[in-house]
This record gives sequence, structure tokens and C-alpha cells, in this order.
Amino acid sequence: MIQRFIVLFATFFMWHASLEAKNRVDERFAPYKNPKLSHEERVRDLLGRMTLDEKLGQIIHLHSWRILDGQTLDESKLRDWCGDVAYGFVDGFPLTSGSSEKYFRTIQRYMLEKTRLGIPCFNTGESLHGAVQEGATIYPQNLALGCTFNPELAYKKAAMTTQDLHYIGVNLVFAPCIDVVRELRWGRVEESYGEDPYLCGVMAVQEVRGYMDNGILPMAKHYGAHGNPTGGLNISSVHSSVSDLFDIYLKPFEMAIRDAELQAVMSSYNSWNRKPNSSSHYLMTDVLRDKFGFRGFVYSDWGAIEMLKTFHKTAASDQEAAIQALTAGLDVEASSDTYPTLKALVEQGGFDVAHIDLAVKRVLMAKMKLGLFEDPYREKYAKSKILHSPESVELSRRISEESVVLLKNEGKLLPLDMNKIKSLAVIGPNADQVQFGDYTWGKENSDGVTPLAGIKELVGDKMSIHYAEGCGIASLDETMIPQAVEAARKSDVALVFVGSSSTAFVRDKKQPSTSGEGIDLHDIALTGVQEKLVKAVCATGKPTVVILVAGKPFAIPWIKEHVPAIVAQYYGGEEEGRVIADVLFGRVNPSGKLTFSYPQSTGHLPAYYNHLPSDKGLYKQPGSYASPGRDYVFATPDALWLFGHGLSYTDFEYLSAVSDKRHYGPNDTINLSVSVKNTGQRSGKEVVQVYVRDVVSSLVTPVKELKGFSKLSIEAGKIATCHIRIPVSELRLTDDRGERFLETGLFELQVGTASDNIKHRIEIEVGDTQRSFESKTLTASEADAKSTKNIRITGEVRDLQGTPIAGVEVLSRDTKRKVRSDSKGFYRIDAGDRDLLMFSKKGFKTEKIEVGQRSGINVKMDYEN
Repeated sequence: MIQRFIVLFATFFMWHASLEAKNRVDERFAPYKNPKLSHEERVRDLLGRMTLDEKLGQIIHLHSWRILDGQTLDESKLRDWCGDVAYGFVDGFPLTSGSSEKYFRTIQRYMLEKTRLGIPCFNTGESLHGAVQEGATIYPQNLALGCTFNPELAYKKAAMTTQDLHYIGVNLVFAPCIDVVRELRWGRVEESYGEDPYLCGVMAVQEVRGYMDNGILPMAKHYGAHGNPTGGLNISSVHSSVSDLFDIYLKPFEMAIRDAELQAVMSSYNSWNRKPNSSSHYLMTDVLRDKFGFRGFVYSDWGAIEMLKTFHKTAASDQEAAIQALTAGLDVEASSDTYPTLKALVEQGGFDVAHIDLAVKRVLMAKMKLGLFEDPYREKYAKSKILHSPESVELSRRISEESVVLLKNEGKLLPLDMNKIKSLAVIGPNADQVQFGDYTWGKENSDGVTPLAGIKELVGDKMSIHYAEGCGIASLDETMIPQAVEAARKSDVALVFVGSSSTAFVRDKKQPSTSGEGIDLHDIALTGVQEKLVKAVCATGKPTVVILVAGKPFAIPWIKEHVPAIVAQYYGGEEEGRVIADVLFGRVNPSGKLTFSYPQSTGHLPAYYNHLPSDKGLYKQPGSYASPGRDYVFATPDALWLFGHGLSYTDFEYLSAVSDKRHYGPNDTINLSVSVKNTGQRSGKEVVQVYVRDVVSSLVTPVKELKGFSKLSIEAGKIATCHIRIPVSELRLTDDRGERFLETGLFELQVGTASDNIKHRIEIEVGDTQRSFESKTLTASEADAKSTKNIRITGEVRDLQGTPIAGVEVLSRDTKRKVRSDSKGFYRIDAGDRDLLMFSKKGFKTEKIEVGQRSGINVKMDYEN
């Protein structure tokens, strides 16, 4: 009996072992592991094999705090959390560079070898302007990159960053940040390329390509209307029209999807028009997928889904929050635990597993496309695993050089002549402190080069350097200002470094921060007593240069009026000190252009250049306390400096701007040729900017919009020509349903060196029929009519709202008489019976009125834009 039992047991064991072996063989040769099949076939096969737990694992983030013990991976915790289920995503933010690669490789090995299906995971990291693990290259912040107006540098920065990312084992990054920002109080201004959607889109496309071409999956953020938070407070709501949603906030995402096949986006925390972005089916499905053609996955910003319950109050429970987000099209949850609650609901028949399947499919498809199933450890890029290479440092420096913006240079105070200056005062809270911006791994001066260190390194023993901190970034303490004044008095020139301070990614607490995520300002005047410091230094009478080292524009009207030279350096990376020294002493000719307009005060917000025609006032009568006006009573709505502004140490002449034709069809491309001459004495770079104005449209359109640009490098005395292409489709309007349409008619192409410094204007027509562009400046009666007698003419001059206008000059063409309207807008003049009267006043459009033998002529005058 015992022997029979032993035989039966042995037979069963052999049969079971044979079956397990067969299953293993079948699994090994499963279609989803066959690279010869299409991605669609492989994903379909894999999805069909997955249990509900395995599906949920792919759309949940395994966070480092659950499996780390300091710098060490606790493999028992890893086993407890995962079991035989592979997770879709993992992070290692607390780890050093040395620990990261080992950590990520061990986890990847576990997913491949210890889970049932062996699905590789996404190893995630941050790289807004360089990887956040210590020792990685620190590049200039996004705001600085935008100021280069050089998309090639955006591509190179992303491509070079992948060296550090491969070194630390990351294969997916939460970058680039492509928000279009319109609210300058917001702390995350520094993370944006700028206020213009087209510029942000062009830079986004190049960064996405730079990552993807080098084996890293980029995740563009933050999808949804994000860059104009109410009150400037992080995560607060955005309210806008549907047309603004498409034309401003979502345009960079649309461009990156269309032109770079973007595969991953991160949802934003906030709400748009009272609907949380993370539960908006309209944004994530109707628009992102159905309209833009996005085929990747959407990942929640950390904790965003739970915020539907705790912050937005649109969900009463975790389960309800999960349903709202997943059914809207948000595929992956990070830093909250609502998606696991769906398991019980599915098993009870209360939730359709098809929603989970769709999200899992999108994640698996992205992994397939990245090549993780064939190369989970990214061995293909082994030669690129270099941390902080000399080439990356050089690239960081070049980006920084091209990002510096020369705002003002009265009397050509800059560049400084090292042979004529014997002593130099280096003053200010940012003079001897590195400022890299948020999302970097450190903030110690040893991690980069401060301006003071860069200047000392450059000048050596050729001059005396007198340093004084002067004041703090976020302090009202004025006790150090006298030391700064003394440093300026005993120096030939004073350099004052003011601005802002941002946190490091690890949220450095040693120094106060005035910029960065969650670091928002109620007032964009310089913080603390920095302006008092500048005024005190200027009062010495010494030539003064203010260098704004900051993550955003600040309202500095007094400084603009009184300081002869002003430079902006927007967190220029680890080489920032050497770069600013090179710029100040002329080794580098500044070529950066503003990507954010500078307001006069917080009350002047918003300040962006591409406003609607009605949004900077009607009356054009700037006022002051000495002479109150209208638009505003005591100020003007104008910005201090507008988008695109930036000076050089040389001069450029725009010789010509020519379009290939004057009439374009709906599917055509406008081809512009612009020739620029460097008329100065040194080589320089110039950004040719092309703006478009829709002359007459059925919807109100911006006064101008950037639609093309090109950066030229021109030697002294030489001429360079660029060719800029603008698809006619870029001229489309967006209606209140988000539908785009092309409206025929006239458009003006404006070519210049800044949005408010236009050198050439070209009128083109878009439509099916062509009409003449000839226009007469004088009518026949104006040119040929002769008066036969004089008439006493009286009348009133009023504006469009019927208000009398005083001081209007009334000129008779024939008699040459000239009078002015009185305080009630009344005028009286003798003129010919076939005369022409011209009414003119600053701030108004000149009106020409034929007398026509009339003795009474009332006139309405329009305000001049």
C-alpha cells in the first residue's frame, strides 16, 4: 500500500513538474515577448494574461519611502509590497547618484525575475534643468533656456541630460515643464519658457525629441490650464475662455504631440472653469486624445487624485475619486492610494474593468515603444552613462551665455573695460550665493560658481574687489547697507546683484526662498530692502550696474529710470558666475531676449505682450500725481520692457524683410526672408522675431502673436539672412467650442527685434481670391479741390464716448490757419468752402474732414493704439 502511494505521488509530482515546465516554456515564448510582432499584438496578448492585481500594479506608483531604509533598498519590504506582481513605476528621489543605479537595477531585476509576467518598470526621475541626483550637471533654469530663443540648445540640453539619467538608472523623467505662464506672482514662473504659447511649443518639441532620441521617455507637464492660477497661488484655479484654453495653455502640448509624438503627460493639480483637471473627461479624453491624437498615458501629479476628495471636494471617498479620475482618462496614480480601492468594486460587479484595461494598455504600449521589454537595463545606452561630463558642463555654460538679457545700457557703460577700472564693488544678496532655481539637487556655493567667484577668477590681480552683502533676499534688516555704500564709495564701479532665491529639490531650509514651487509672492516688487540697497549705492554717484539674478521678472521702475545699466540672469546653472563675469567684461556679447514682459507694479498685472486690443485701455492718456490722466489716473498701462526685448554690445540693422508672395491659400506656407547687418564693432547674435496681426476678424484677436523666430550669429560688418516659414494654418481662430477655422482676409506680418520694436511690416492676404493692395493716401477731392470762398466753421470735438476733447489742433489745408479746441471741445476756424480740415492730438488718430461748404462740423476722434 505504501509503495503504491509512493508511485502515485511520484507520478503526480512528475506530471505537475512537467506542467510547470510547459507553462514556463509557454510564458518564455509568449507573443508579448516576441519583438517581431507589432506593439499592438504584444500588448493585446499581455493584457489578456494579466490578473486584476497585475493590471492595477501597472497603473500604480511604487514610492521609494515604502521600500527604502535610508540609502539602502530593503528587499524584504520590496517583496512584501510586490509579491509576484510587477509595478508600473518606481522612484528613487532620496538616493544619491551612487546609490540610484544599483537601486533601480535591483528593482528592475525583481520585476523581471520575481514577478509572474516579468513586466519591466519605469524608473522615474526629475530633470527640469538637469537630473536631481547629486553630482549631476546643473543646467540653467527653463526660463533662462527660453531666453536663448535657440531651440537647438533645448534639444542638446535634453540629449545631454540623458547621460546623467542613464548613469543613475532613470528611464522616464517628469520633464519638460511646458506651461505657458501668465501670472507673475506664481512661484513656478521660473519653470516656464515664457509667456508666449508658440515659443513654449517650439522649445517643448525640441526637448521631447532630445530625450526620446536618447532612450529616455519624457513626461510633459502640467497638462490642463495651469499657468495662470488665481491670485498667483500654487494649485489655485484657472478661469478662461475655451479659445484661450486651446490657443494659450494647451498649444505647447498639441505641438509636442503633433511634431514629436509625445507619449506621456502629467495632469495638473488645479481646476479649469470649476472642473478639476485630474477628473476632466473633456480635457483628458475629448481634447487630448480625440482632438490632439495623443496615444500615450496620463500620469497624476503626486497626490492629485486624492485631492479630488481632500482639496477640490468633488469626491466623497477614495473610491469615488478613483472612478472620477480613471473614467476621465487619467491612467496612472502617484502618491495616493485610491486606485487600489477599485479592486473590490470590480470584483463586486460595480465597476467595468474595461476602464482599467484601457489605462494599462496605454502604459504597456509606452514601455513597448521605449524598448523596455527588449532592453530593460538600457544597455544600448551604456556608453552614455556619464555623470557630469566636461561636455555637459560646457553646454550648460553655453546655454547660460545665450540666456543673459541686457535690459538697459545707457552711455554704453557695459562692457566694463578691465584696463580702465582699478577697483570694483560687488554688492548684494545674490553676489556671493549660487542660485540654480527649484528642482536641483543642491544649493551650496561649492556646487557651482557664484558671481563674486566668477569675477575674481576673471580679473585676478588686475583690480581690487570690495564685496558687501548689503542685505538679505527676504529680510527687512537695513544694518548691512552702510557697508555696501562704503564698498561703492571706494570703487570705480558698483555691481549690485539682487533678485530672488529658490529652494533646492530637497527643500533646503537653510536659506529663505522667494521663488519655486509653492513659493508664491503677493507683490512682485523686489523683496525685503533690496531696492533700498540699490538706491543707497546709486546715491554715491558711482557708475552702477544692477544684475537681476532671479526666477521671474520683478517690478523695478525706479531702477529702470535711475540705473544706467541693467542685466537679467535667470538662474544660469552651475557656471552662472563665470558667465556673468564674461558678459560684464565683454568676453561674451549678450544675446538673450525677454520671454516675460516686466510690469511696472503688481497692480499692472497681467503684463504679457499678446493682449487683446481692448486690454491696455482706450484713452491713451497716461497720468501722474502732477498731471492725472486716464488709463490709469496716476500711471500708464505699459510694461517696463516687453516680450522679445534684449540689447547687445553691437548694433543690428534690419535691411529687408520679404515674403515669397502676397496672397496665400489655406494650405500654403508663408516663406519670409529677412536680412540683417551687424553695423557695430564686434560679433553678436540677433533674434529675428516675426509677429502676426489679424487686421480684421470675427473674433477679437491679440494685437500681435509670435509665429516665427530665428537666431543669427553675425560677425561685425557682415550681413546674414534667415528664412522663416509660417504655415497658414497657424493663422486659424478658435471658437467657443474649441473648433479651429481659417478666416480669409488681411494679415500683417511684423518683423523686428522685439514685440515693441518692429522694423518691417508686410501685408498679406489669405483666401481664395486676390485683391489689390494699392491704397491711396489722398482722395481726389483732397488732391485737386480748390476753394472759391471762405467760411466761418464752428463745431465740437469729442471722443468715442462723447467726452469733449480739449487742445485738439485744427488745421486748414487751404488757408493754413490753425486753432485749438477749448476745454469744452469747441473750436472756430475760417476755411475754404472746398477745404480739408485736419484734427490732430497726441494719443488720438488724426482725422481729415472735407468742408463741403458746411459751416458746422462736429468730429469724433478715435484713440490711437
